[in-house]
Amino acid sequence: MALAYALVAAKGKAIIFMSENRVPKDVKAALKAHAEFADPSFMPKALKALSSKKKAVLVDSGSAPQQVALLLKGAKLIEGQDPCTMPKAQKNAVEQAGARAAQLRDGAALSRFLHWISVEGPKGNLNEEKAATKLAEFRKATGKLEDLSFDTISASGPNAAIPHYHLDPAHARAIKPGEIYLIDSGGQYRDGTTDVTRTVMIGEPTLEMKDRFTRVLKGMIAISVVRFPSGTTGAHIDALARASLWSAGLDFDHGTGHGVGSYLSVHEGPARISKASHVVLRPGMLLSNEPGYYKPGSFGIRTENLLFVREAEDIPGGERKMMGFETLTLAPIDRNLIDASLLTREELKWLDAYHARVLAEVGMLLDGDALSWLKQACAGLTRD
Repeated sequence: MALAYALVAAKGKAIIFMSENRVPKDVKAALKAHAEFADPSFMPKALKALSSKKKAVLVDSGSAPQQVALLLKGAKLIEGQDPCTMPKAQKNAVEQAGARAAQLRDGAALSRFLHWISVEGPKGNLNEEKAATKLAEFRKATGKLEDLSFDTISASGPNAAIPHYHLDPAHARAIKPGEIYLIDSGGQYRDGTTDVTRTVMIGEPTLEMKDRFTRVLKGMIAISVVRFPSGTTGAHIDALARASLWSAGLDFDHGTGHGVGSYLSVHEGPARISKASHVVLRPGMLLSNEPGYYKPGSFGIRTENLLFVREAEDIPGGERKMMGFETLTLAPIDRNLIDASLLTREELKWLDAYHARVLAEVGMLLDGDALSWLKQACAGLTRD
């Protein structure tokens, strides 16, 4: 990982403070017309020079260290958002194309894993670490993986009820038949960053498990299909992911979604889908959609896809410019945990269409037993 600070002038080239040996030659060449590089040790001197000249300097207190403000004590400090934040959040056409390619590649690796665990899980020989390692192997086999995008949450049984469970290899819990297994993971590829969660049943689920899983699924679908006026924030739509849980006296205690970088941080600002997010959702933003349910000491459920914010088609008779989401993540959702009677006809149609897309696109990258399994995993519920 390469960390850097930048001093961006109102006119002229920016100065990027970054160790020389961390800057590839092709990056230098590409940025030559826009920026010059300097060793981080020169940054205090550059800031003091601005201070002595009493220059006006915009500083984002949410990302800049306090030492920056101290070095600029003689300058006219202006509090504001880092000007790089919004362009970074709104992916350009190249980043969007890369994200789609990365999600497809990653979806194939995840589907291979889901097939593998459907075979090996019921045997009772797996634990959380073995499963996480196997998924990493499938991602590495793509030949494109640079790194995992975060430490994999590989959680079985009651551990799945801990939303941000940390796997300790020395105390990895067995994956047992009759329990839910949750895996939240992602990969860093040069063309995009992935983050996906799937919850699968090892054996037969209880009626309670199916009810909770389906309510979480309803929330995920509600976010996937919503159309909202331009100017809407994440706080405005967060309740849609919770409505089915609320109707049963249930909820989850984390945000519904977060921003995702482009071969960058898997948690990226400024936009989120949460009760506390007041950032307007703009085209090109890449967000997660991950409602959940957690029963302490028993089981946990989370289903997560990544979405692009996009302009939506006009609604006949409508009067407002509308926005919507494009689903990027491509991997089957465990049909064994779905109570189809709880889904509306429109929700069933969405799910069948999603699975048909997974089969059509991911299926092109699979073969043999994995492809046969995918065909079954993506079978339409409305035709059962």
